[in-house]
Amino acid sequence: MREQATVQGEAVARLATDAVSPYDLVAAALEASEQKARLAVAPMVVRGALSGALLAAATLLAVTAWAQGLPRIVGAMIFPVGFCILVLLGMELATGNFALLPAGWYVGRVDAGAVGRNWWWVYLGNLVGGASFAVLAVASLTGWWSHDAGAVGEQLRQLALSKTVAYAEAEWRGWLTAFTKAVLANWLVTIGTMLGFSSRSTVGKVVAMWLPIMTFFGLGYEHSVVNMFVIPAGMLAGAPLSLGTWWVWNQVPATLGNIVGGGLFTGIALAWSYSRRSV
Repeated sequence: MREQATVQGEAVARLATDAVSPYDLVAAALEASEQKARLAVAPMVVRGALSGALLAAATLLAVTAWAQGLPRIVGAMIFPVGFCILVLLGMELATGNFALLPAGWYVGRVDAGAVGRNWWWVYLGNLVGGASFAVLAVASLTGWWSHDAGAVGEQLRQLALSKTVAYAEAEWRGWLTAFTKAVLANWLVTIGTMLGFSSRSTVGKVVAMWLPIMTFFGLGYEHSVVNMFVIPAGMLAGAPLSLGTWWVWNQVPATLGNIVGGGLFTGIALAWSYSRRSV
């Protein structure tokens, strides 16, 4: 009995020491922002491409669940697998960096030029990864366009149209709606990014990150990197869209909204609240 109690006590102690305080969490995030600011171009692009592909794979997994008639919430519950994998592998995701780099800039540890440099190359890598996965995914669904993409293809087509044409039909209100959904999306996504620093264990990190990422996806908000897969995939599966419609009515407002949501509402807000400078 004593041995069992000792083992249980040690397990409780490990759990107690697994959590990281908000102050230490932000300190780790600021250190990460400096490391990301110093990255060479090639690692940013390659890691960005891998991140875009991993999010695309997770999105396709969710879309496949919907095509099988499962509730939308099921897709939201399984989508975070991609985000968790890329964070644990130390990949580069522009939307996460929309929070981390402004936090470093706010406390004076990263200059504005380094912020823009990181965002540009990582965003490009994300685009390459997401769009490339879209080509390969639709090619596999259609036997290299020898037949229709089936129920999954229909889901992709409808998603692409809902994220572009639906906004275009509402004109400026549609553009602002996409922007607003993007602000909300990346506020939640970057909370997930920050929670990746909230635990010392892999399980703790995964559980913490899962919660806000599931919430963002389940609410149907606009994430610029996810859309780098969804909209091209929908177009390749037959959605009648042009590149201009994609970028004007989704990619541009989604990116700008993601920057505001991540940079202001998460990065700078948490740096102001919990950086050592503000204690």
